Amino acid sequence: MTTHTHETGIQDFERAWMDQVIRLATSSATSGGGPFGALIAKDGDVVATGNNQVTATLDPSAHAEVSAIRAACKELDTFTLEGCVLITSCEPCPMCLSTALWSRVDRLVYSADRHDAAVAGFDDRKFYDLFEKRPQSMWPMRVEQLDLPNRTAPFDAWLATSDRIAY
Repeated sequence: MTTHTHETGIQDFERAWMDQVIRLATSSATSGGGPFGALIAKDGDVVATGNNQVTATLDPSAHAEVSAIRAACKELDTFTLEGCVLITSCEPCPMCLSTALWSRVDRLVYSADRHDAAVAGFDDRKFYDLFEKRPQSMWPMRVEQLDLPNRTAPFDAWLATSDRIAY
């Protein structure tokens, strides 16, 4: 992910939302969660917020951005967040960035970057490097394909379903 230091297009209400998620992240850090906060907004209104709950819920995917995205999807009764902006206290890790991409948010705005997070002990560099530079043979876990004859059965069933909802 490229770090953008300019603030083209940042609105005053987005600055206020960033202050809100930084306060949420700070509160989370002092009350059993991780030091990350995020929100989803649409049409000028905050739809949902989320903070890091990894250790509190024993869920490694309970990052602030993912939590906010999940809550916004429930609130808006949809799996796509087109027309929404994700405001987050820190540059998203690869998982959160992928979730934002899958949710189809229009924009993502963050404050602290990956280097700030690393100083605090949240060094995701190994994950960024894993996806950017390392072949699978150098990953910390083995990744293997088991090529079975029925490997496409779920996709065949999906394609045969006339009332499927594409995403």
